Amino acid sequence: MILKTKDVYLSYGKKEVVKNLNISINKGEIVTFIGPNGSGKSTILKSLSRYLKPTKGKIFIDGEDIHKIDTKKVAKKIAILPQIRTVPEDFSVETLVSYGRFPHMKFGNKLKKADYQIIDWALEKTGMLNFRDRSVQALSGGERQRAWIAMALAQKTEILILDEPTTFLDISYQIEVLELVKELNETLGLTIIMVLHDLNLAARYSHKLYAIMDGEVYRHG
Repeated sequence: MILKTKDVYLSYGKKEVVKNLNISINKGEIVTFIGPNGSGKSTILKSLSRYLKPTKGKIFIDGEDIHKIDTKKVAKKIAILPQIRTVPEDFSVETLVSYGRFPHMKFGNKLKKADYQIIDWALEKTGMLNFRDRSVQALSGGERQRAWIAMALAQKTEILILDEPTTFLDISYQIEVLELVKELNETLGLTIIMVLHDLNLAARYSHKLYAIMDGEVYRHG
């Protein structure tokens, strides 16, 4: 087991959003959260990636309380792609992907040869080598998603968290992105945690589903 929650409650201010969350995610699984808008799916992802601290309960990664681990250590274990992502207009794909190396760098240090090798590896794995000098803004929707996933790959983590990676994409690009996710899971052994809206795609590309309703796990399996 790689990630586990025990009796977790999550709130924004005084508003309780998630109640009594008990989930377990095993190493090498693709786990997808499904459910209606506003049910708490993205909030759960924020808590699993340590962006949101529970008001009650605990979250464990490799048996350790995630909120008692050094931030940089967590960043070496978990990469997250939030739903809303923006970059400066002049950012190239390679520049974007290079940001994945930051958790591994000491303050003030520059990228080293080993970092550039990992950047090249991430670009190759996502089929983006030929796009390295292209502006991120000039990419198609599917290409842009692959560039962001390359950045997360460059972080060299065990867990990849994707919040609605197929939103606003045509169906062909949705399948392209999810095929890439599946390939990364199978070839690298990455543990993938996602939120998806399309139930057919969620069922097709996941080992386990958690159906969330009104902030609680309604069904899972």
